[in-house]
Amino acid sequence: MDPVGKSEIALGQSFREAMRHVAATVYAVTTTYEGRDYGILATAVSSLSFAPPSLLACINRDASLHEPLAKAERFCVNILGLSNLDVAEHFMIPTEERFAVGEWEDHHGVPVLTNAQSSLICTVADRHQFGTHTIFIGELIEANHRHDATPLTYFDRNYIDISAAPERVRQT
Repeated sequence: MDPVGKSEIALGQSFREAMRHVAATVYAVTTTYEGRDYGILATAVSSLSFAPPSLLACINRDASLHEPLAKAERFCVNILGLSNLDVAEHFMIPTEERFAVGEWEDHHGVPVLTNAQSSLICTVADRHQFGTHTIFIGELIEANHRHDATPLTYFDRNYIDISAAPERVRQT
């Protein structure tokens, strides 16, 4: 391997280590394709625009969700709350039965977790490949939100309860 390759590997490992120390909301991204439900856990999801309301979800091309989502018309970003820890842990297991835990309903043709903190149902508006991932841009068609939910947060390879934080630093 050439020195450039070694430095790219080292840089990738350093990047991964740095990103482990960024607290992130946990999402279950789901879709249905040819009558079958697919889903994965993700942390690379972000709002994109408020006009039109849209978001982006970055999905690894090796993920089981990638191909079905690349062919599907819609997807849902289920923003998990602390009460959805069982769903998150079950989604981490490589199984065909990811939807065996939690209460799921069909909304606009995609699986929606009924007690998620929020669910954002989108049409696939665009796709862009970059590196190992595809960036799926979703235009919102329905949003649901529970005001009593505490977000499920991932930090340094652990799920954490941010509601246990002692106080706010500053309200924005």
